[in-house]
Formats: sequence, structure tokens, C-alpha cells
Amino acid sequence: MDQDEKHPILAGLTALVAVAVAVGLVLGVVTLAATHVLGIGGKSSTSSSRNGASLYLPTPSPTDTPSDPLVTLSVDPSETSAPSDTPTSKPSKKKTKAPEKKITLQASQVSAAPMQLFDLSGIYPGGEGEILRLQRKTAGAGWEDFGIPDVAVSGGQFSTQVQTGRAGAQKFRMKDIDSGALSNVVTVTIG
Repeated sequence: MDQDEKHPILAGLTALVAVAVAVGLVLGVVTLAATHVLGIGGKSSTSSSRNGASLYLPTPSPTDTPSDPLVTLSVDPSETSAPSDTPTSKPSKKKTKAPEKKITLQASQVSAAPMQLFDLSGIYPGGEGEILRLQRKTAGAGWEDFGIPDVAVSGGQFSTQVQTGRAGAQKFRMKDIDSGALSNVVTVTIG
């Protein structure tokens, strides 16, 4: 009697494992060849940086009339070729005034019941992506962090909801946690 005839399950498992290994090897070789042909992998990222920039942006130029946008992109066909390593014109030495970074805060209402939600919102020109922290004026300790999550500035604006049970005139302000810039003070009367 043959060995395979004594153990048909073992023979079937051996054949199944052999087929799985063969299929795995074939798929691995095909995947490796496809990634090489398509340029997916570690070597292709360095080759693109050696070939130069893949994105060309035309040079901005000031506009002539106040009703036009402040900057336009040139559409001169002679400028559509890839940029050279040497600049063709000197950069302008005009100093432009940076936008004033002033935090302006406002409350959605001037009075609220205890634990009633109200909105504090505002604008922060030039503060895109900055993180603001809400502070409240306390009688003895001065300004303290209010204890709600910090607020991110998006599109030059910010907003948060507040509720407090402390009665009386509550003064709030926002503080830029990086620069320390402070907003104006708003008062909401609770009670």
C-alpha cells in the first residue's frame, strides 16, 4: 500500500499548501513587477526630484486699476515654459503692510439665564490656524481660563458656545495661546 493511500487528508493538505505557495509566489512577482513599472516605491520619489519641478506657477504681477484684483497671474505664452535656475527679474523691494492681527470678540446676547447656552464669536484677521483660549474675569484672581476646549481660527473667524451658572455681570475675553494677543472684553449678565 502506498503512503498517500494511508493518509489521504495529509496528502490533500500538502497539495493545498503547495498550490497556495505557488500562487503566492506568482502574485508576489506580478505585484513587484507592477510597482516597478508604475513607479510606486522608494526609488521613484527620488527620481522625480532630480527631474525638476513638476508644477509651474506663473509670476504674479500687480494690476493697474483699483477695481481689478490686487495680483494677477501672467498668461503670456512665452512664460509657460519651465522656469530656469536663474531669476529673470529682481523681486520687488516694496514693503507691504501686514494685516493687523487684532482679535475682535462679540457675544450673541447681553444677558442669559443661569446655565443657558450663548455664543461668543469674533474675527481674527491674519490669525488663520491660531488657537484661542476663553478667559473670564474673576473678582479676586484677575483673568482665569474658563475651562472649555480651546477654539481654532478658521477663515479669520472663530466661535464657541458658553454656559455658566455664576450670577452677575460676567466679563469674557479671548487670548491667543501662542502670541498672547488679547481680544476686547465682552460682558454677559447672568441671572
